[in-house]
Amino acid sequence: MHDDLMPVSKSGRTAMDVALEAARAAGTIITDKFHSEHEVHFKGRSDIVTDVDLAAEKMILELLTEEFPEFSVLAEESRPIESDSPYKWVVDPLDGTRNYAHGIPHFCTIIALAKDNHIVAGLTYDPVREEMFTAIKGQGAFLNDTQIHASETTELSRSLLCCDLGYVDEKAGLAMDMIRSLWPGMYSVRFMGSSGLGLAYAAAGRVDLYFHHSLMPWDLASGLVLAQEAGAKIVNRQGGPGDLFTPSVIVSSPTLVDEFLKTTEGQPWRMTG
Repeated sequence: MHDDLMPVSKSGRTAMDVALEAARAAGTIITDKFHSEHEVHFKGRSDIVTDVDLAAEKMILELLTEEFPEFSVLAEESRPIESDSPYKWVVDPLDGTRNYAHGIPHFCTIIALAKDNHIVAGLTYDPVREEMFTAIKGQGAFLNDTQIHASETTELSRSLLCCDLGYVDEKAGLAMDMIRSLWPGMYSVRFMGSSGLGLAYAAAGRVDLYFHHSLMPWDLASGLVLAQEAGAKIVNRQGGPGDLFTPSVIVSSPTLVDEFLKTTEGQPWRMTG
């Protein structure tokens, strides 16, 4: 591993090794409580936060900060931790809380490491299927140690599109309008309920293209490096470069992204701010 990308912890382990331990520990908490009764809180209109979300994040942050006390932290359920280090952990302990709350076994844990706000390593862990998607910048993307690649489908009409609508009503409606405009000029469409797994599946070629319009940095963090290392192209809704702080993403092979942009040109979903 490249030392400049994978800093070494207090106990001599790489950042990825520590992140893997943290993700698996969180996964144990999440799956143990998945089939048992769990208390559900409603935060705002429809943003569900469960007790397991908070417990998993506490476990992750304890492990990460113990091994790398100097790093900044940006995590969904905690106040940001700022430091002078160029490194920052970006964490979503449970992506897909609505699925989780409804007993649907499709959710994940996201842990990524940024250097100067550019993701250099990340993982997306599905604890139900025990699928660990990992990527380190310049070293490829993997699913349980087997290298993965973005879709090789070259035509939108033969593509399985994947997306999520999030919580923003107007943009969600415009996304539905855009999907309707594409139908039947695509193979099929899937709403995943977990942007983390949607991006991981696009990196693995399980779906041909993934798009979303209202993501937070912790939703995107690992997906950005997974997609990049799997040979995918990442743009925002307007077609510009996608990064940690662009709330919208379109992810697929360069060929399909370009065809998607061309086919959806002029759609309100593509143009709204």
